[in-house]
Amino acid sequence: MKIVTADQMRRIEERSEQAGVSTDALMENAGLAVAECIRHHVGRVDGTTVVVLVGPGNNGGDGLVAARHLHDWGARVVAYLYPGEGRAHAKMATLDRDIDVLSAAADANLTALKYALGAAPVVLDALLGTGRSRPIEGVLRDVLLELARAKASRPGLLVFALDLPTGIDSDTGAADPACPGADFTVTLGRPKVGLYLSQGVEMAGVTEVVDIGIPDGLDDDIGLELITESWVRPALPERQLSAHKGTFGKAMVVAGSQEYVGAAYLAASAAGRAGAGLVTLAIPRSLQMAVAAKAVEPTYLPLPESAFGVPSAEAAELVLGAAKGYDSFLVGCGLGQADATHKMVECLLYSDRSLPPTVVDADGLNILAHYQDSPWWERFSKAAIVTPHAGEMARLSGTSTETVLRDRIGLAVRSATAWNKVVVLKGSHTVVALPDGRAAISPYANPALASAGTGDVLAGTIVGLLAQGKSLEDAAKLGVYLHGAAGELVADDLGDAGLLAGDLLPVLPRVMKELKAGGRARGPK
Repeated sequence: MKIVTADQMRRIEERSEQAGVSTDALMENAGLAVAECIRHHVGRVDGTTVVVLVGPGNNGGDGLVAARHLHDWGARVVAYLYPGEGRAHAKMATLDRDIDVLSAAADANLTALKYALGAAPVVLDALLGTGRSRPIEGVLRDVLLELARAKASRPGLLVFALDLPTGIDSDTGAADPACPGADFTVTLGRPKVGLYLSQGVEMAGVTEVVDIGIPDGLDDDIGLELITESWVRPALPERQLSAHKGTFGKAMVVAGSQEYVGAAYLAASAAGRAGAGLVTLAIPRSLQMAVAAKAVEPTYLPLPESAFGVPSAEAAELVLGAAKGYDSFLVGCGLGQADATHKMVECLLYSDRSLPPTVVDADGLNILAHYQDSPWWERFSKAAIVTPHAGEMARLSGTSTETVLRDRIGLAVRSATAWNKVVVLKGSHTVVALPDGRAAISPYANPALASAGTGDVLAGTIVGLLAQGKSLEDAAKLGVYLHGAAGELVADDLGDAGLLAGDLLPVLPRVMKELKAGGRARGPK
């Protein structure tokens, strides 16, 4: 499913018109889909008061169509019109119902709006959508602030936003100070970029994408997409009845140091939980027994040490020799940054000897970023997946964390192209950027995953999928989706605080089982 800017969405709608699906037809489809979404979440609209805030443009027209359907299903609908000329006014004639219509132009001190909001359990914000182009002021600002006050005084009030909460920039996610936010955002046809960036993530609430009848193929030139269940399910590795452990590949994980023993356990265990047939953990010799007491399934490659828990530079030769027989390779989780570790990682990644499909995470990335005498990506020229969080991305790209957070998608895409690597930029709605300029975004934004070690689980999940023969692109996208879905399932049980990285491990196979069975791990189809 493609993710679009406001201009791209307008072009898609123009192409739809040329293909025989008119703007009016899209509006009718959109209004019905939004009404159905409200009915689904409210449970029963018969007798329920719904206030629809109607803007003058297409967004308001969609809202009026939704108002018509909600009325026909038994809701008591109040349409509150913000003044202006546009397509919404043409839709007024189609209401032809006993619907209360109020106008902001005739509502001194917004008295009628305050009364309507005080009596309604549901509000539909159909004011601007993608139409915001300047700071919000005047009467519109007052209307939005009144909605925010109503929501603050009555937390149970459900606010639905049509396409975007009014005041969210559809391209950047920046929020106008007057933006009231929403509990649910029903975005039309294609999700908008701003819903996955900056304040848009918080202000949109739960985002749901609805089909409005746009013909297929009109967005083929757009390079940004949402990772959806409909893509994930057929992309999962097949599990043949005649298989043996070799069928599902061998993954080697180079991880762990005295300070970060758990990272090695989490990464190796995640590779096995993702389905790799055999996982070998290459770990400093003195740490092997501590990890093996908990992780009994992997095999082990004990590494020579320069100090307790620190692999020596000579360990690289041992790893390179052993890696020849493996199908995937992960380096970096919890390795630390001792001088000898630097030398080992450099020998591994800068070697002219071949490696299996490779993932570089955590301290592997910090070591790559350490030397600025020459671009690290020229020395490490192999195709690979790098999995930085915002801080690591800043170090790799020579910028600040704030700069990364301001332009996560753009920076990830530019970096993937410049580095010739698949970049998995972790965080809320993790970005997977590809060297050819395309990118995909995770549907999941879950504060429960903001916990130490969850990144090690993600890296291990990706290397486990690589071991089963998935491409770099598919392994990255699948790993990101499965990791996010596992976080959602655990958070459903535990809440959004207190999730530990190890809690994800037994849930990864469950997510894959439910997907293969046609069940739905939360996220867009």
